[in-house]
Amino acid sequence: MATFSKQILSGSTDGKAILVAATATAGTTIHTGSSTATTLDEVWIYAQNTDTTDRKLTIEWGGTTAPNDLIEFTVKAENGLYLIIPGLILKGNATPLVIRAFAATANVVTITGYVNRITA
Repeated sequence: MATFSKQILSGSTDGKAILVAATATAGTTIHTGSSTATTLDEVWIYAQNTDTTDRKLTIEWGGTTAPNDLIEFTVKAENGLYLIIPGLILKGNATPLVIRAFAATANVVTITGYVNRITA
């Protein structure tokens, strides 16, 4: 029987927002998946842009190969939280997959969210 546990993003400190400092690959670490092949992470990520200009955000979903691993979104300026990753699944791997992010400008986009970890 599978078990579910809600967890903070591993790149977060105590569930606080993660400041996206990177402006190119490899991005700021958001979450590192499990090293157990039977574990699934259902990932929910929200972004906020505190700048006065809209900013492009790129999520590196477990890798850095374009276009397969990249998810791009323009985050509106000073407009609250946007759902960027709506519960996509990251499967455990012997070499854990890493979710990273970079933005067009450093230190103006923040990431918040959580993971529903599903274990067999």
